[in-house]
Amino acid sequence: MPDTGVLRALDTETVSARSRYIDTLTPAAFVELMNAFDREAADAVQTALPVIAEAISIIADRLRAGGSLYYIGAGTSGRLGILDASECPPTFGVPSDLVRGIIAGGDTAIRFAVEGAEDDPDAAARDLDAAGFRSADALVAISASGYAPYCVGGLRHARSIGALAVSVACNQNAPMSRDADIAVEAPTGPEILSGSTRLKAGTATKMILNMISTGVMLQLGKVYQNLMVDVRASNAKLRDRVARIVMAATELPRDEAESLLAACEHQPKTAIVMHKTGRAADDCRRALNACGGRVSEAIDDLTRRTAPE
Repeated sequence: MPDTGVLRALDTETVSARSRYIDTLTPAAFVELMNAFDREAADAVQTALPVIAEAISIIADRLRAGGSLYYIGAGTSGRLGILDASECPPTFGVPSDLVRGIIAGGDTAIRFAVEGAEDDPDAAARDLDAAGFRSADALVAISASGYAPYCVGGLRHARSIGALAVSVACNQNAPMSRDADIAVEAPTGPEILSGSTRLKAGTATKMILNMISTGVMLQLGKVYQNLMVDVRASNAKLRDRVARIVMAATELPRDEAESLLAACEHQPKTAIVMHKTGRAADDCRRALNACGGRVSEAIDDLTRRTAPE
């Protein structure tokens, strides 16, 4: 059974005096008030930036060494983890098993509430084991309250096998923080609709996950300047995006950018390095492989090698 004393003490579960009478507000007054509440989500995330940065650095190290990133959570938190994980392959061109999302109650819980799924601390270990979770991996357990036993069980399992255990919560001194190697806490306070953490806490959580996945991919060389240079041209929209990415990075007109892409199997990173260095596609691929896919380093390396003595 949930510890109701602990739950009552969490700020995300308390009643806000500012919104006590929202049922009497006009739509215009309601959206003004809700917008004011939502602005507090960004402020809460700001307080956690140093810890988020630490998590990014260590997760990236894990992934460079061959590990994967797993998100787990229940309800809204689990859905947000799945959403962030599912966007990584099309955005950054990574394999679908590099970043994975698991929700308490299984895939059914993505669309439908599975009551009680978050209360089983042993279920997380079973779900992680079934997904192939290993000591080399990193786990990010997400719970707005920071209470969910499912997440606590996942963190404890991760630490027991030597995996990295990161928690994300929207309360200070969240119960599950003590079971994490790195505890991200963004205290968002009471919700406009009491206890409905899909709102302000959900917004803050989405912001944190955006930072984690994007920051990790930056560290892994999936971005050049501010361009998604590892995106795969798998459909017409993405082929157009790849051409525009190369145009932005090289300042070439579209026809020349497309010719460059055609010469390197439509790989935007290779195309950019080819243009910047004047080297053949194979040379550019080797340079990219040698520096972990980081475009700037590949350009610098090839430029040094071709510079006159």
